[in-house]
Amino acid sequence: MSENRELSTVLPVAPTRGRLRPLGLDEVRITGGFWARRRETNATATLAHCRDWMERVGWTGNFRAVAEGRIQHDRHGREFADSEVYKLLEAMAWQAACGTGAALDPDIAALTEAVASAQEPDGYLNTAFGHPGQQPRYSDLEWGHELYCYGFLIQAGVAQARARGGGEGKGELTKVALRAADHICATFGRGGIERVCGHAEIEMALVELARLTGEQRYLDQAALFIDRRGQGTLADGEFGRVYHQDDVPVRDAMALRGHAVRALYLASGAVDVAVETGDEELLAAVVRQWEAGVARRTYLTGGMGSHHRDEAFGDDFVLPPDRAYSETCAGVASVQLGWRLLLATGDPRYADLAERTLFNVVATSPSEDGRSFFYANTLHRRHRGAVPAADEVSPRAQSSLRAPWFAVSCCPTNVARTLAQLPAYLATADDQGVQLHQYADAEITTTLTGGHTVALSVRTDYPSGGNVTVRIDSSPPAHPWTLSLRVPAWTEGATAYLVDPDGTCRTVDPGTAEITRMFVPGDEIRLELPVAPRWIAPDPRIDAVRGTVAVQRGPLVYCAESVDLPDGHEVDAVRVDPSVEPEDGPEGTVVAPGELVEQAEVDPSQAAWPYRPLDRATVSAAERAGIVLVPYNSWANRGPSTMRVWLPTTTEP
Repeated sequence: MSENRELSTVLPVAPTRGRLRPLGLDEVRITGGFWARRRETNATATLAHCRDWMERVGWTGNFRAVAEGRIQHDRHGREFADSEVYKLLEAMAWQAACGTGAALDPDIAALTEAVASAQEPDGYLNTAFGHPGQQPRYSDLEWGHELYCYGFLIQAGVAQARARGGGEGKGELTKVALRAADHICATFGRGGIERVCGHAEIEMALVELARLTGEQRYLDQAALFIDRRGQGTLADGEFGRVYHQDDVPVRDAMALRGHAVRALYLASGAVDVAVETGDEELLAAVVRQWEAGVARRTYLTGGMGSHHRDEAFGDDFVLPPDRAYSETCAGVASVQLGWRLLLATGDPRYADLAERTLFNVVATSPSEDGRSFFYANTLHRRHRGAVPAADEVSPRAQSSLRAPWFAVSCCPTNVARTLAQLPAYLATADDQGVQLHQYADAEITTTLTGGHTVALSVRTDYPSGGNVTVRIDSSPPAHPWTLSLRVPAWTEGATAYLVDPDGTCRTVDPGTAEITRMFVPGDEIRLELPVAPRWIAPDPRIDAVRGTVAVQRGPLVYCAESVDLPDGHEVDAVRVDPSVEPEDGPEGTVVAPGELVEQAEVDPSQAAWPYRPLDRATVSAAERAGIVLVPYNSWANRGPSTMRVWLPTTTEP
């Protein structure tokens, strides 16, 4: 790994070494298109929505209750509710760094004041433990989430410091985070409480704080937590130690396992420690786990986690679509992990999965107005469900419609902070030039090695279209450099083209396409990606969807939704004909050839055995139809519906 020099100060992740150097929010600006619309909604609706709900349900009030000595009788929310306030503060900090700081400053100041008022003199800060009438500090490391909450507090403090200019003294929240981190090191260092938190998160945060401050003790403490994981320091609960990833040391684990979000946060923290300490063995262990998880435990959408009961990874190839949990937070965590692995290795496959997950999990969670969310992201909804009330706190995975808030509302704030920092995931640089990993209308300005400034503009209709045009706005004279563009893995089996400034066109394979030359202002490079809709078949070892197909168009997974079917049909009536290619329909839809099949009606008063020899006479005549499919990330915006991604075919046994 090479050292990263001249890093931007406005970075969510700022490794000091790695194959690629991330570009910060001061270097990349999203200017239009799909993600600009999503980020505008996030800035104008979602942040205020989260703030208002946390005030309404009492989570922000918990800090004031601690300061005023009434927390014993006046605490609200789950034991990890503090973390949602911290995630909101982080989202606001990154959003402020993108040019809306003045509007958010009063909210940031008020929330920071409330948080700071609850911190103890020794740095301890938690509203659920350690106060009169509550359990003692660190008495429930398996489920108490104290260190998990600290992790998000520290990340919010880092975000505030970087958004305001880089120094650790910039802002009261950063000072609160530093006091908390010092308390953690004093309490959990060598000779202290030599255990781990039941929910990984603190590891990432401590490494990022070490990067911000240059303090080695924060990195050392993060490495201690990584090494302690898997040593059995947590009690063996109903889901087993694998739930907490405390069954096997990180270096020895073969695959992502247990609770999906915990596993992905832990892996992200392990990459951070490996990068900063030069631990190639640890990095290789995470790469091995990622490879196994992607190859055998990941949904077509990029979603991870097939168990509802424990929100966990299932066994290899156990990926039932109707029981897909695919928690939104696991999607966010997968993107975080992929980004870290991309920076460390330069391998574009990590950006491929991040793109899939961003478009089909992260973008699916929030409604079009940014005020309701999916917690879980099923791939097959069998029942329409009820409409959640606008003022109702909902269960995690009940309705076919998004809910405004949950008793466990980790996902809305995770989406908010991801969208706020999204420009930082688009591009990187190295000693040779600039790399584009995600495609959106954007303006990018950065300084290459040697002090050479380059500026470029990206214009694209992605993901609805496949044309990506990069215009060079500024380039050092007589100094060649390399522009690299990711050619997505989903283009396999089709043809992608790269057109250079001279008009020369060449085909490019999935991976990375590069042009090295002495660019001049006005040069344009065009990448043409084949986004026509395509049938996708599952690995036959995924027996839950054997005999079905799905449709993908570019990076977008599509689904059938009952609101698009005639005569009140539900999606279980859909059969498609994969011998004929699906075609583009109006307004971003895809039309797949197929039919609607209704089973013969069954008399509900007759309790008949539901299995019988195959008799085609029991199946009504099929109604040929063009099956309208919509992007999966847009489903459930038009009222209660049934939905499915994997579609049975017209071929009968």
